[in-house]
Amino acid sequence: MDVGFAATALATAFTIIDPIGMIPLTLTSTARATARQRAAIVDRAVLVAAGVTLFMAVLGRAVLGYLGITLPAFTIAGGILLFLIAIDMLFARPVGAKGTVAEEREAAEVPNPAVFPLAVPMLAGPGTIATVLLLVSLAHGDRGKLAIVFGAFAAALAAAWLCMRAATLVLRAIGKTGIHVVTRLLGIILAALAVQFVINGLLESPLFGRG
Repeated sequence: MDVGFAATALATAFTIIDPIGMIPLTLTSTARATARQRAAIVDRAVLVAAGVTLFMAVLGRAVLGYLGITLPAFTIAGGILLFLIAIDMLFARPVGAKGTVAEEREAAEVPNPAVFPLAVPMLAGPGTIATVLLLVSLAHGDRGKLAIVFGAFAAALAAAWLCMRAATLVLRAIGKTGIHVVTRLLGIILAALAVQFVINGLLESPLFGRG
C-alpha cells in the first residue's frame, strides 16, 4: 500500500468533509425534529452524500477526458479551490464551496433537510466533488490507490455520521469553542495540502517540461 497516498487521501477527505464542523448545522437544520426524526435525517443525508461522491468518483476520469482537461490543470484548479476553502475555515467564515449563508437560512425552513443542505452541498458539495475527482485522477487507474480513495471518503463520511448522530452530546462536550479550534486546525492542514497540490500540478505541467 502507498502509505503517502493513503495519508494524503485520508487527510484531504476528513478536512473537506469536516465531521466536527457538521455538528452546528445538523443541530440548526434539525432543531424542530425529534430524536428519532433527527437520526433518520442524518442517516439519509450520509447515504445521499455517499451516493453522490461515489458517482463522481466512478465517472470523474471520463468527465475530465471528455472535456479535454489534463491532470496537471485539474490538480492546480483543485488545489486553488481547496486553498480558498481552507482560508474560510481558518477565519471561521461560512465556507462558500459547501453552502452559503442564504442556503443555511433556507435550510431552517425546509421540513426535511436530509438532501438539502446536509447531503448537498454540506457533505457532498463542490469542494468534496473536486477533491474526489482530484484524488481519483492522481490514482492513475491503480486499483490499490482507488480503493484507498474510496476507503478514505467512506471513513470520513462514517465519522461525519457519528458526529451528526451524536451532535447534541458532542457540542455539549467540546462546546462551540472546541468546534472552532478543530475547524481551524483542519483548515491549516487543508491549506498545506492545497499548496502541495498546486506545486505538484505545476511540476507536472508543460511549463516545467514534464506534462
